[in-house]
Amino acid sequence: MRKLHIFLFTALSLFISGCADNSETNKTELTVSAAASLREVMEEAGQLYMEQNPGIRIVYNFGGSGSLQQQISQGAPVDLFFSAAEDKFDYLHSKQLIDQQHSVKLLKNELVLITQKDNKNIDSAESLASDNIERIALGTPESVPAGMYAKQALVSLQLWGDLEKKIIPTKDVRQVLSYVETGNVNAGIVYKTDALISDKVRIIPLNGKDLHDPIVYPVGVVAGTKLLNESIGFFNFLKGQEAMKIFKKYGFKAALE
Repeated sequence: MRKLHIFLFTALSLFISGCADNSETNKTELTVSAAASLREVMEEAGQLYMEQNPGIRIVYNFGGSGSLQQQISQGAPVDLFFSAAEDKFDYLHSKQLIDQQHSVKLLKNELVLITQKDNKNIDSAESLASDNIERIALGTPESVPAGMYAKQALVSLQLWGDLEKKIIPTKDVRQVLSYVETGNVNAGIVYKTDALISDKVRIIPLNGKDLHDPIVYPVGVVAGTKLLNESIGFFNFLKGQEAMKIFKKYGFKAALE
């Protein structure tokens, strides 16, 4: 009898496990390519959406917007693109690779200078020119929007010529944050939203308005997606009040504010 009970329990366990596996397998999988600076906020927003839509599973591909744009240009199977720069997004839009009816400028952000909490040698962007500052991390300006904006700001402040030899380029803005947190560099320039998630860095505002192009995050459905209705559903959710509340919690602002 004991052996029969064990057998029945094992069979039931396998049945339940199989049902769970089938449930996951049967979900519709949306692939979202999003700027690295959106990682935490998109994971939280996506989790809420999946709870409200149990038949959907969202898979993220985070990275520099330039790299993500190239992947989509080359035919990567992506359903939505959430960029940290308008030019990367507009390029795809101009090539008809973004659904013309389902794209929007959704968020805006700002740049800040960061250093280790115990580093007292930096109190402004001008401090970076000091001989004590040897390594400054920026996203690679050609492919990482945060790096592009940072270079524009340093050029506007007439610091780029003096600092260029100190620049350590990175693959995305989160690598800048990591390098500063671990002390691999003396300072870095990141989005304010990135700095706010870390308790290991000190934030130094970049003084002066119009130092760089406006930092706007557009999002849109990728043209040719095989999951058009599902993609539009998530796109509409991202534009809604529930998602915007989450975005603002992480320090983002609505693009139209």
